[in-house]
Amino acid sequence: MNELIEILEDIQPEVDYNSCDNLIDGHYLDSIAILSLISEIEDVFDISVPTVEIIPTNFNSAKSIYAMIIRLQQEE
Repeated sequence: MNELIEILEDIQPEVDYNSCDNLIDGHYLDSIAILSLISEIEDVFDISVPTVEIIPTNFNSAKSIYAMIIRLQQEE
């Protein structure tokens, strides 16, 4: 989880990722930031994020992003 928080802070440092649960709905991450985030996640965690996974539910909080990462790692 710490690696994910570091990635998120590099992209958008002004957000408290430990408590924020509306990253998409609150417009903290825009589409460019999400694409950058996905690229970093794929590199760091050695996974592929399918297009079907790119939904607000999976990206609204660091916890939901991390849960998606763990799930995708287990599927590979």
